[in-house]
Amino acid sequence: MNLNVFKALWGMEGTYEKFLERAANAGYAGIEAPLPSKEDEAAFKQALKRHNLSYIVQTFTNGDHASSFSEQVERAAGFEPVLIVCHSAKDSMSEAEQDRFYDHALKAEQRWGIPVGHETHRGRAMFTPWTTARLLRRFPELRITADFSHWMNVCESHLEDQEEAIELAIQRTIHVHGRIGFPEGPQVPHPASPYFEKELGLFLGWWERIFAVQAAAGREQATFTAEFGPPGYMPTDPFTNKPVSDLWEVNEWMTDRLKKQYEQWMTS
Repeated sequence: MNLNVFKALWGMEGTYEKFLERAANAGYAGIEAPLPSKEDEAAFKQALKRHNLSYIVQTFTNGDHASSFSEQVERAAGFEPVLIVCHSAKDSMSEAEQDRFYDHALKAEQRWGIPVGHETHRGRAMFTPWTTARLLRRFPELRITADFSHWMNVCESHLEDQEEAIELAIQRTIHVHGRIGFPEGPQVPHPASPYFEKELGLFLGWWERIFAVQAAAGREQATFTAEFGPPGYMPTDPFTNKPVSDLWEVNEWMTDRLKKQYEQWMTS
């Protein structure tokens, strides 16, 4: 199974052409980003083609969440994405409302034939291990984008008591967001920091298990996006508001570490 690493455009400044050229020169298989504006759509597609980059689309449901999901998936289909990552539904919805949303979402996914990984994100239906586990048991076809940094933050723990839910999530993951969280926040200042060695080890262990499941299932490609974000995910100096780490370098470090670790996993 090959590993394809994607570059998140979150927090980067400048034009799409600049973003995509830099991602291509750095050796990424593609980029992960929200849909461009309709005014920028043609130039964005041309830049993807010119730099030979694949595209993972990020979508965010709102308002009438079911209709919002369908509209965004329909537009995303025009970009021929590798997959769609969706911030779907809301944590404040009742279980019945969430069930209606995911029933609708799965039908829309089937209609358009694009894999969708519903992200385990704060503020969304999958904001905790147990709410996600309930949905995954209710809908066997449901697949997720694993971003366990949110769970560690929401649960204010290292998730020691959530192994059953984590294992179920690992079995259903189709895409990984590579950000290291800690019990009091969704993003450590830098994943190379010796003060967060425990957290780095936990996340690498979860990712190894995800890729092992995918390889055993016969998948040809695994996808990973290092997704450390800018302020206010990135800690800042309290008096200058300057980030404590360089965003590009942090994500490069996480990507390189994962690639090296992945090679060890696949050869062991």
